[in-house]
Amino acid sequence: MTKKICILAGARPNFVKVAPLVRAISGSAEAECLLVYAGCEDDPTLEASLFDDLQMPRPQFFLGVDSVSLNEITSRVMAQFDAFLNDHPVDVVIVVDDLASTMAAAIVTKKRAIRLAHLVAGTRSFNINMPKEINRLVIDALSDYLFTAGVRSTGVATREQSEQSQTFMVGNILMDTLRFNYGRFKRPAALPDIREGAYIVFTLNRKALIADTENLGRMLKAISEAAGDVPVIAPLRLETAKVVSTLVPQDSKFLLMGALSYLEFGWLTAHAKGIITDSGNVAEEATFNSVPCITLNDYTEHQETVSVGSNVLVGEDPEKLRAAVAQMVAGTWKKSALPDRWDGRTADRILQILLS
Repeated sequence: MTKKICILAGARPNFVKVAPLVRAISGSAEAECLLVYAGCEDDPTLEASLFDDLQMPRPQFFLGVDSVSLNEITSRVMAQFDAFLNDHPVDVVIVVDDLASTMAAAIVTKKRAIRLAHLVAGTRSFNINMPKEINRLVIDALSDYLFTAGVRSTGVATREQSEQSQTFMVGNILMDTLRFNYGRFKRPAALPDIREGAYIVFTLNRKALIADTENLGRMLKAISEAAGDVPVIAPLRLETAKVVSTLVPQDSKFLLMGALSYLEFGWLTAHAKGIITDSGNVAEEATFNSVPCITLNDYTEHQETVSVGSNVLVGEDPEKLRAAVAQMVAGTWKKSALPDRWDGRTADRILQILLS
């Protein structure tokens, strides 16, 4: 009997993680994949090239939730996902990461007594004032399958798991996507003359960091001064680019540009001298590529990128940032290695567990 597996993606980064799992399920005679997106079909963050780049189909189903209010997202996704499950009975629901939509789908799933799997379980900031931390606690507490990416998150999930749940260290599924696509990465068309290993990549997404323009200005000045003649390439979404453009020093080597496709961004980060980011996913990819990485946060949910990999945390401190960029430019970065089970076989492990 074919097992029906529903995957609920709540935002663009989720697709990068679930692409290998969608391919694995689609290639199995024992399973059927129903891919659902919590947002709208015309969501501008889902650029036309995304699904071609990831070699995966577009979602078959869209819940159409487009609110920015976390509480409204939660309530609307609960209502829409409940209606979806009325029409599409499934055996397992897989939710990803720690969004409000992820938590909403998890609650609906368990109320219907459907088995729930959490992909990238056990990640914690241990800051209960963060909405995402509450989401993580709720999702992990409800899940039957806790699929973890590393040793630290496995320890957290194992300690907190309920009587009916099981924890499985399956590895980092983002690495499945990287390994699958590495040979397909494309030099960005907008940067035909960029020299490999001769530039720094800068990304910025976190709303609280962007909102504090006074400190952000100090951080951008520190990057500019420490980078010297090394270009800083910043592929940013429009609203973020507007803020950054008003704050970067006039004589800086910052090159602001629009957001890149997945394959172009992958090429840019894989061939960089270093990366400055507030994204955990980008930091994980930097560790895979052995590229020095500075994270603009004082914690990471994936501690192995710091303890084993190429990542360093500087928080939002301009002087710590300045010192780290100087090290990056000087080429005196720490040595790094690949964490355990970053081998590209995570999706296969997950599918075998779900089918067993």
